[in-house]
Amino acid sequence: MKENIVLGVIGYDCHSVGNKILEHVFTEKGYHVHNLGVMVSQEEFIDAAIETGSSAIMVSSLYGHGEIDCAGLREKCVEKGLDDILLYVGGNLVVGKTPLAQVEEKFINMGYDRVFGPDADLDKVHEQLQQDLAARKSGS
Repeated sequence: MKENIVLGVIGYDCHSVGNKILEHVFTEKGYHVHNLGVMVSQEEFIDAAIETGSSAIMVSSLYGHGEIDCAGLREKCVEKGLDDILLYVGGNLVVGKTPLAQVEEKFINMGYDRVFGPDADLDKVHEQLQQDLAARKSGS
């Protein structure tokens, strides 16, 4: 059975190329991808995840305001009953040249399961997604 995943570009970000690449890659890997496009609100991500029974939400942002746009998403997911949904985020998430380790720490503290920079290897992202989904199913 194919896993459902939701992806999109959060906030007022209208960068669409990476979003289309993610859709293509994860569709090719066998996922049922629900691509919400660009300029997606947190509520739209959550509503789509509920509607499609998705196991993961993949948020991207390239314009540097991801820290603002992504704050509180985990809490909103929990409020809507999505306690176990995987939250992935990637792109140029903050303004300036902040080391990825610092960006990752910020977003992990915000409740995201995985954080990726703009040059992430999508095969490795896929491997991590498989591992995380398997861990959730096994209850660990």
